[in-house]
Amino acid sequence: MKAIGFTKSLPVDSKNCFISFETEKPIPEATDLLVKIHAVSVNPVDYKVRQNAAKKEELEDPKIIGWDASGIVEAVGSDVSNFKIGDKVYYSGEYEKPGCNAEFQLVDHRLVGHKPSNLSFEEAAAMPLTALTAWESIFDRLKIKRNGEKN
Repeated sequence: MKAIGFTKSLPVDSKNCFISFETEKPIPEATDLLVKIHAVSVNPVDYKVRQNAAKKEELEDPKIIGWDASGIVEAVGSDVSNFKIGDKVYYSGEYEKPGCNAEFQLVDHRLVGHKPSNLSFEEAAAMPLTALTAWESIFDRLKIKRNGEKN
């Protein structure tokens, strides 16, 4: 599969800031979904990870970043029951796995939601970390109570 990554944290105007390369298409394990990526978004975590991942030495294998994405489920792991092949999904992936700047990505099904039908793939890809940040700000930091919750 095609992917975009980096082997060293270079300035963004550098020719090899990001490189295009071929890598093996991943195979889902028990709790994974294999998602064919349709859209990705970029947020500060991408910048921070890229900046810190390869500061000193060049990486042997390119690192694929990108966590917020949307796409279509292509395969499901043996323990997945809430998604099926063909489902349209959106999510924020895991730091421990290769990111979404590729044709396909593995993601734990517990981090995935069904893409709202009224959102495009691009709109859905822009939602995960920004929506989670808003949720945490409102309910965890400001301690605003949800309907039916008691003080």
